[in-house]
Amino acid sequence: MSHATFLQQGTIHCFPAGLRDARGHLVNAEVSAVLFDGERLILASDKPVPGEERSAVFAVPMTPQGPDDSRLEYFTTPLIRQAVKYEDLALTADGRHVLATTGFDRIDEESHDLNDYNHLLIWPLGEPERVQVVDPDPRDGVEGSLELRGKLDHAIGFPYYKIEGLAAIPGEWGDGLLLFGVREQGPAHDDFAYVSRIVGAHYEITEDGNLVFIDRLRELYAFAPGDHPAVRYDCGLSSLEYDPYHARLYLLNSYEVEVDGEEHIGGYLWEIGLEDFRAGRRPTLVTTPAGLPLEFEHKAEGLAVLDHDRLFVAYDNDRNYALGSIDERDERHACEAPYSLLHLS
Repeated sequence: MSHATFLQQGTIHCFPAGLRDARGHLVNAEVSAVLFDGERLILASDKPVPGEERSAVFAVPMTPQGPDDSRLEYFTTPLIRQAVKYEDLALTADGRHVLATTGFDRIDEESHDLNDYNHLLIWPLGEPERVQVVDPDPRDGVEGSLELRGKLDHAIGFPYYKIEGLAAIPGEWGDGLLLFGVREQGPAHDDFAYVSRIVGAHYEITEDGNLVFIDRLRELYAFAPGDHPAVRYDCGLSSLEYDPYHARLYLLNSYEVEVDGEEHIGGYLWEIGLEDFRAGRRPTLVTTPAGLPLEFEHKAEGLAVLDHDRLFVAYDNDRNYALGSIDERDERHACEAPYSLLHLS
């Protein structure tokens, strides 16, 4: 069982203060995904960031003092700018490629108007300009991972779902096992249940740097966070992260509920060894050094392993601007994304 201590908390300025979209609305930082490439944090928002020189995916150096947003760099390759609603980032199992998934939570059966919400992207580490779409529609000129969309439909088994987790772990075949975390599922976008399910398939990286699946996408794991007595609210899976230092998988949950007219947001962190994961055993809740359940005060949406002992957690509080213990200020600016740096022991 791991114990977590907060080493540092703060905010990252994701774009200029006061930035507005084409309708004149204030743009809000909603970071939902993060990974560490060995030098930089790569972060992604589930909302577009307007401006030809910007995108919803960007990087900041990770220094001993924390993330340095004075050297923020946007990834502006057209394909990266085109995809909408990023929900998680991951490295391939060998650490040589970056993967980015959108939510796959909407599709237009009559047109291609919503294809941008259905993308799994891959690029070589440090070379986002070489980005490619994984498992695209075989018809030329049709954007999106629409073949993958069909495989997800079959594996998940519901008309509506939302993908919020992505991780690649060592597998039995090929170059690894790619995992998709399901947060919501049900008959429709306004009629669903929060879940913590994982579907996936083995993959190989092709000579031209794309990813192909080599077996059937299927359910690999599921658990019910609410079965644990410490979990106070209905949770859904919000991120997956492979920890190569300890051969384990982290599962991040978050919640956003209203009780008696009052909003409650937060989250929990779980861990499970790869052998226990394959055997379908329950994950272990990460606790404080005192043995109490670790409960985030913000909506934990992104998780990255920094090294043997440290994790980085990014929060997407939507339109909730309260900072709590993150900062002495009462509220964040719309351009800021809160984060925490954890030490595990």
